[in-house]
Amino acid sequence: MGKLLAVGTVAFDAIETPFGKTDKILGGSGTFVGLAASQFGVETGVVSVVGGDFPQSYLDMMQNKGIDTTGIEIVKDGKTFFWSGRYHNDMNSRDTLVTELNVLETFTPVVPDAFKDAEVVMLGNLHPLTQASVLDQMNERPKLVVLDTMNFWMDIALSDLHEVLKRIDVITINDEEARQLSGEYSLVNAAKKIHEMGPKYVVIKKGEHGALLFNDDNMFFAPALPLAEVYDPTGAGDTFAGGFCGYLSKTGNYSFENMKNAIIYGSNLASFCVEKFGTQRMEELSKDEVQNRLEAFKKLTQFNIELV
Repeated sequence: MGKLLAVGTVAFDAIETPFGKTDKILGGSGTFVGLAASQFGVETGVVSVVGGDFPQSYLDMMQNKGIDTTGIEIVKDGKTFFWSGRYHNDMNSRDTLVTELNVLETFTPVVPDAFKDAEVVMLGNLHPLTQASVLDQMNERPKLVVLDTMNFWMDIALSDLHEVLKRIDVITINDEEARQLSGEYSLVNAAKKIHEMGPKYVVIKKGEHGALLFNDDNMFFAPALPLAEVYDPTGAGDTFAGGFCGYLSKTGNYSFENMKNAIIYGSNLASFCVEKFGTQRMEELSKDEVQNRLEAFKKLTQFNIELV
């Protein structure tokens, strides 16, 4: 059983979709990664920062799920990072209404001693220099380093991003970001270009259309499970990453073949995340539900081709 370190935001979100809207609710990449990884029973620690306005009940919930929160700094006189967005009818595009960095603006992550030997490190969507500072604090190079990033960092910190890409194993980005980072429209060519930047594995997320995994000349595609209703896609990508990392941390097998399984496990958990607003669905998720949906994924993706 491995040890997983997740570095990302623990935040407030306010979401508006065609299905409704919320006031401030729990969100953040570190939160979703931690909740997804907790499904595998691996020792998971989250490194983040919150303000004095952050409810203790949220921290208690995370701890009850087996997530170590000692790496979450509390700035008593500060305010927690807040993001508000409105999704369009297709649920794939959205408008950011409010972004308040608050305590995140001066955040310097401190890795707890108990997690400086983590085998798997998930670097959430933060400034590349912040991501690099986490790797600098590890006792030795982790067995697997997974990094998430976005076009914002490509716009303002591309050289820093290129430096940290040399130090990681897996990058998870969406198709638009892969095209921007590589300068290639074809995702196959984009993956090849990104390989040359450092990552051995490239995971390209395509939202409701699934995810692609690339490693040298190997390629794998996992569909997303078709759902009748999608209420809130906000944490789906981070839930996918948490499931991906949690499965690999539990199995300790970082081969391409096992990453195929990790992609399916990540997609499976992401399919639950979108069914309710915020973290609600992930908080109440049961092992039986996860197992039953994995069976549905198996039926969706496995078949024998009859050659004629």
